[in-house]
Amino acid sequence: MTENNYAATHLCNQQEQAVDSAEALPVVAIVILNWNGKHFLEQFLPSVIASSYQNKKIIVADNASTDDSITFLQQHFPQVEIIENNTNEGFAKGYNTALQQVTADYYVLLNSDVEVTPGWIEPIIELMENNAGIGACQPKMLTDAARHLFEYAGACGGWLDNFGYPFARGRVFDVVEEDKGQYNEAQPCFWASGAAMFVRADMYHVLGGLDEYFFAHQEEIDFCWRLQLAGYKVYVQPASVVYHVGGGTLAKGNPRKDFLNFRNNLVMLAKNLPVATALWKIPFRMGLDVIAAYQALFSGNGRSFLAIAKAHCYFIKWLLFSKKQSVFPISKSGQLHGWYSGCVVWQYFVKHKKTFSEIIYNK
Repeated sequence: MTENNYAATHLCNQQEQAVDSAEALPVVAIVILNWNGKHFLEQFLPSVIASSYQNKKIIVADNASTDDSITFLQQHFPQVEIIENNTNEGFAKGYNTALQQVTADYYVLLNSDVEVTPGWIEPIIELMENNAGIGACQPKMLTDAARHLFEYAGACGGWLDNFGYPFARGRVFDVVEEDKGQYNEAQPCFWASGAAMFVRADMYHVLGGLDEYFFAHQEEIDFCWRLQLAGYKVYVQPASVVYHVGGGTLAKGNPRKDFLNFRNNLVMLAKNLPVATALWKIPFRMGLDVIAAYQALFSGNGRSFLAIAKAHCYFIKWLLFSKKQSVFPISKSGQLHGWYSGCVVWQYFVKHKKTFSEIIYNK
């Protein structure tokens, strides 16, 4: 065999080994739900394509965009698969519709306004492959515009307090901490951010996916609660890092956002709490909501006041008349992690504890 033939054969063998090695990895489907987000796709999709994980597929599920997102993708990113939903189905139903058409071992629900780092997939897949009890996981999420700060939507793993208020390692209400490596250990949490959530594909479908009644906001918390009740854990793996813009669809302070957050939170409590606990905890939580509503009103934000009142009306309507979408094929026997037994409102507003560490570790 000549030297040139030997080199060609050796290169061919290396390529075949690389293909075999990639095929041995779990299939990871990165699914980006898009609605009129061409500018985000143009800015952030290249980082997703550059991900170093070998056995991946990248899919954009379009929620009936009216901009030229589809044409742009077809012209500039032909390697990306496109799923076209017929209408804007919101975050929850939009993903449910799309993921019915995607075959993979793991799904990654990724917002279009997220920049990922080249090795962001491998640490999470390794963690989940080594622990079959982990059903969902998120990376460390930092703010795109200020990359030394945690990001509001998930920070370094979501928690839930005794009355349903979500917060996170690195973010409590509107206070986001600087990332100094203080939360760099992988550990269980209560919820993984829907902006960048890895989930076992089979469990996504077994649990019925995201609750479509929610439309958007807190549907991932509800899903992670059901996942834990089914006996699985939710984790954060800070060795994986992404940067999130946030507020790309509904900006903070939007009354529609207030409505969805307050309504969905009450629905989530009603679905997942034991009945005896829900009977006293939900009225108490609604009382706290009323205080928040009047605080908004007296601060000159009448639209937020009306949004919270509307949220309560729609919750009562859901409670009395709607078909409940709680899907529990497995008994509610799982242990909850990332659950704070106190009241984060009391700690934050009365005791002036503004960071996760102050609330959880300095009681």
